[in-house]
Amino acid sequence: MTTNDTTTTTTEYAPEEPPRLQWAEHAPEVFKALVRVEAATRKGVDPKLYELVKIRASQLNHCAFCLDMHTKDALAAGESVERIIQLSAWEESRHFYTEKELAALALTEAVTVLTDGFVPDEVYEKAAKHFEEAELAHLIAAIALINTWNRFGVTTRMTPGHYQPGQYK
Repeated sequence: MTTNDTTTTTTEYAPEEPPRLQWAEHAPEVFKALVRVEAATRKGVDPKLYELVKIRASQLNHCAFCLDMHTKDALAAGESVERIIQLSAWEESRHFYTEKELAALALTEAVTVLTDGFVPDEVYEKAAKHFEEAELAHLIAAIALINTWNRFGVTTRMTPGHYQPGQYK
């Protein structure tokens, strides 16, 4: 007779890698300034859309720390797991998003992946149709800022998995 005791089974994961540098400790003025910009930017964009944009840019930039943070914040803001999962293939799963969200995601990709060239006029014009100027300015600021955070996270290899929603607000 065989018993299957799942309570004693453990999965051995790879060890957690420490960050290269605790950059916020060594440049606290920069960190605090970015947090203030984050607070100002956040005020002008719908909270769920804000998190979707942050997640998508972080996917493109391969920033595990920011993916962890903004996925948790999106869930805390009431975003669905399904829409978060589909973000990596949003162009093939457009039916999960509104036209306004699709315009924001396209703008996020264009601003994030500048190595492909300038932000195309058609991408900008589509976003401009869906957002009032002040909201569009905040959206562009949010996209630019997440790219800044991503660069700190990726360069210093910030460790994902420990963030709690609202921790840095």
